[in-house]
Amino acid sequence: MTIGISTVQDVLENYKSAVYEQDAEKFLSTYAADVHIYDCWGKWECRGISSWRQNVIEWFNGLSEERDVLKVDFDDLTIEENTNVAFAHCAVTFVAYREQPEEKLREMTNRFTLGLRKVNESWLITHEHSSLPIDMKTGKGMFNLK
Repeated sequence: MTIGISTVQDVLENYKSAVYEQDAEKFLSTYAADVHIYDCWGKWECRGISSWRQNVIEWFNGLSEERDVLKVDFDDLTIEENTNVAFAHCAVTFVAYREQPEEKLREMTNRFTLGLRKVNESWLITHEHSSLPIDMKTGKGMFNLK
């Protein structure tokens, strides 16, 4: 489903609101059918929207079961775009809250790189790469360096 998002910034705003609402279809609406994702959670990579859909539904179901609300912020955002192709990178922070009463539970910041293309006047994410720096001594991801 293409929803007519005319700016790359609108893609990111859709991402934020869809995560907060835990609306998988809204979230997936800005991803191309042939999306290629390298994620730092679960699967190493997802190829195609159906593979990515499985991850997203699992993610949102987990949040729902725990009754968590997730807020997303993009920092240090850089966007480069031309007529039909765009590239963006940023630090993205996910903060989980318990809805009632609002209580901060956990926070994580990682890095995002996005490749987008314009299809029928709407921007779609064709590639997404999320990553964390690794502590070379422990081999573990470092979640809150920002």
